[in-house]
Amino acid sequence: MPYAPKDFALAGWIGVGLALAGAAQAQSVQVATDPSFVPFEMMDPETGEMTGFDMELIRELADRAGFEVDINTMDFNGIIPAVQTGNVDIAIAGITITDERDQVVDFSDPYYDSGLQILVAAGNDEIETIEDLEGMTIGTKVGSTSFDYLTERFGDDATITPYPGSSDMYLALMGGNVDAVFYDAPNVAYFAKTRGEGRVKVVGPLYEGQQYGIAFPEGSDLVAPVNEALAAMREDGTYDEIYSNWFGSGTEE
Repeated sequence: MPYAPKDFALAGWIGVGLALAGAAQAQSVQVATDPSFVPFEMMDPETGEMTGFDMELIRELADRAGFEVDINTMDFNGIIPAVQTGNVDIAIAGITITDERDQVVDFSDPYYDSGLQILVAAGNDEIETIEDLEGMTIGTKVGSTSFDYLTERFGDDATITPYPGSSDMYLALMGGNVDAVFYDAPNVAYFAKTRGEGRVKVVGPLYEGQQYGIAFPEGSDLVAPVNEALAAMREDGTYDEIYSNWFGSGTEE
């Protein structure tokens, strides 16, 4: 029996309803990050939007895994507790995967290989390796693996000053308040090439090889789809494209 006009109208409304229901199924996920960890995450002064390697990565992962992201900024020191308590669903902020953190949150597969490096004033020829930091005043970031590394290595044999943001410790170095900064290599290198160009320099080798991971509350059902999306991005070259946008050609591996 052919459709009457009202049947077409009813079918149209059903179609609209199904489309809206499908759109409503896109889960909104609270994502925590630290806006001071450039070039991984930072605020675009022109748009007011968060940008950077991590931000481009998480948005692509979310698109592939079928959820939407709501970016929340906070101090790095509060990120793991926020994930642990379930106040946020995901955290991506150049978070090093450690045994201690892995006991309280779940991590994605590693997505970036990193390490720690020393930054000194451009005219400083006394500090070349980690051994030269003994007896010195060293700036680092509170709650970071670099702070843990310095504390374990030097104890009371150096003055370790943790700062709430990376910009604070870099300003302290350029102002002569610390002898060196010790922090994540990509952030240190980025500062040396941008705001610190001609005023600071990176010295010594890479210390304590590290891998960054995306953090989730324990038992999160987002881990598997994010890992699947990350693997697909590596396979089809999308990861390499995003990496090249922020760090130049090639990948970190």
